[in-house]
Amino acid sequence: MAAVPGVRALLTVQRSVTLQHSFFGFIPIHFASACFPRRHYSTSTGSTETKLPVNPENESLLENLNLMGVDVRMARQRQPGVLRKTFTNEHGLAQFLQGKGASRKVIASIISRYPRAITRSIEHLEQRWQLWRNIFQTDAEIVSILDRSPESFFRSSDNDNLEKNIDYLVSLGLNAKDLHRLLTTAPRTFSNSLELNKQMVEFLEDICTELGGSNPEQFAKMVITRNLYILIRSTKRVKTNIDNLKASLKLSDSELLALLQGHGAEILDLSNEYLKKNFNSLEQKMTALGCRKADVKKLIINYPMILYIGPDTLSSKLDCLLKGGITMKQILEKPKVLDYSTQNITGRLEELRRVGYDFQKNGINILDSSRKRFAAKIEKLSASPEE
Repeated sequence: MAAVPGVRALLTVQRSVTLQHSFFGFIPIHFASACFPRRHYSTSTGSTETKLPVNPENESLLENLNLMGVDVRMARQRQPGVLRKTFTNEHGLAQFLQGKGASRKVIASIISRYPRAITRSIEHLEQRWQLWRNIFQTDAEIVSILDRSPESFFRSSDNDNLEKNIDYLVSLGLNAKDLHRLLTTAPRTFSNSLELNKQMVEFLEDICTELGGSNPEQFAKMVITRNLYILIRSTKRVKTNIDNLKASLKLSDSELLALLQGHGAEILDLSNEYLKKNFNSLEQKMTALGCRKADVKKLIINYPMILYIGPDTLSSKLDCLLKGGITMKQILEKPKVLDYSTQNITGRLEELRRVGYDFQKNGINILDSSRKRFAAKIEKLSASPEE
């Protein structure tokens, strides 16, 4: 009976060799799964500490990965333990992904960045792929995500948990488009335990109730769809951010509820320190520019994303706009101009100065326009300066 596992291992390797033959052509293959490296034991003399045996890297596996174009050095840095495994499924994985439309280059990149992918069985891969296909329309979309973030697909080995999370999120009212965005942007949401996701949803519902909201379920759904990262953050972080916003801006319950139901939800995933630091810097900068606390409150309520902008970057943008002839009052009325990079703002201000644009007369809406619309407006102003 003891010989049975060894026979199975050799049969597995034979299947693996066949797969590589079909994917990479005729290349010499070593039987990685049949290679049993020695284990070396050592103890510390005069000490109770005993060093645990450590398997050396599997040389046959390393050669196979090299033949596949994998960056072994990167793989070793990312997940070194995988390279010491005796049984792996690199060839099966390669053929599976090739069958879904992935190129050899993409497959090698996936394994280089997330080596643990080669430990997944074909059965596991097929089941997980089908679950993803319930959300995505094509295999190409999934391959594209794996190319960008291999971890999103291979991090968890629990397909049952993935299925339960999908069912739960659908039960909250999230549609296929919402799930698509979640899986594309914050795939770790689906690797969370179901209980962890439920904990955040229940927390959000409680916040709504505490603030006098009438529809906690809809509130939770709105926050999740506005901030795709919320489910991979802790309730402690989110609660601290909510408490800090309420205290710093002196918001009433109704004001806070309105903020969180709107764009304020987009900043709840920020770290507590970063949010607090950016708020303090913004308040100091605006005070130095002659603004009142009411102005700070108005700006954040109308444009919460300003708290995403680091202190130095924000200061640079404000200085650039003010030097360009724009007033702080205009910025408060149209804060989305801060969405653009300092370089973009500087370039547009120079173009507008060249054509004699008057911000006091015409306002600053032109700064908050697409590149195409802005170019068309500049062309028109150049042809008719009097406008």
